[in-house]
Amino acid sequence: METKIWRVDPQAPDPALIAEAAQAILSGQLVAFPTETVYGLGANAFDRQAVKRIFTAKGRPAQDPLIVHLASEELLSQVAAEIPPLAERLIEHFWPGPLTLVLPKQARVLDEITAGLPTVAVRVPAHAVALGLLRAAGVPLVAPSANRFGHVSPTTAQHVLEDLGGLIEGILDGGATNVGVESTVLDLTCSPPRLLRPGGISLEALQAQIGEVLYKTQLANAGDVFTAQRSPGLLAKHYAPRAELWLFSGKKEQALEKMRQTAEQCSQSGRQVGVLVSDEDRDWFSDLPLVVYCLGSERWLDEMAKNLYTALRLLDQQGIELILAREVEASGLGLAIRDRLRRAASRVIE
Repeated sequence: METKIWRVDPQAPDPALIAEAAQAILSGQLVAFPTETVYGLGANAFDRQAVKRIFTAKGRPAQDPLIVHLASEELLSQVAAEIPPLAERLIEHFWPGPLTLVLPKQARVLDEITAGLPTVAVRVPAHAVALGLLRAAGVPLVAPSANRFGHVSPTTAQHVLEDLGGLIEGILDGGATNVGVESTVLDLTCSPPRLLRPGGISLEALQAQIGEVLYKTQLANAGDVFTAQRSPGLLAKHYAPRAELWLFSGKKEQALEKMRQTAEQCSQSGRQVGVLVSDEDRDWFSDLPLVVYCLGSERWLDEMAKNLYTALRLLDQQGIELILAREVEASGLGLAIRDRLRRAASRVIE
């Protein structure tokens, strides 16, 4: 299968090209498209066969649910059976945007989308290409990240092509995404609400609007791919590069010292080592024969988040066998960065 690429202006996409991609989706095809977070793999949410094709193309287990994307909040009742007052407040402040809400589902929502659970995850993206496609298609779209399951999520059309070229019909190329990590997922079917996946909307921002929000990392018990998950992104091994990734946790100076010693030892043993660092940590490794990739300053976590997945893919492309990284503070977008690195890591060193 040849994967067609439509190149569009991310701010003002050509309506004719958007209409062509929308028609492909309505005919049962799979089309990847940019959102503000990462590229999603789009299919008609009401087309069972198309939804099943997403799982096949990605190699995704059926127990990992999909997020439904809507063109506007007014369409929420098409997929959600209840819209509580908390949802309305969050929608007012954060939609369109990188916030996914888990709500009781309408009976018409396919079990394939929800992993057979009575809830549905739903959001309205904040990207002109995504919204244009949703409006042109006239139906909700399911759109998990447009990559092979478990691999680093794509933030450019080229990333999608590397993972899914020849497996899907089309890609809307709208350039690089802005946020760079997936949406925040908040479960509103429990009280207090529960943060299932940190992402583009911070925990602090949610708490400022609705008060108490429970959060506990899901790593310990979320690795069973045979158990239906409440949300995408909960499996313990996820967002991973091909290279082995070791994550260093704990106090900054001690973590950096261990990281440097490990880098020296592994390099001397013949391994191809790369380090993923902030601008502030760069000097710890500048004199070593390593590939050093700087994500940006810890003062600008949005920049670090935007660069994260691109950095992991670039290190893979350079033949790096072992990636070393240090955890950032778990505040703001740092919580999402920490979550993604924890799930990508094969080893956490404290």
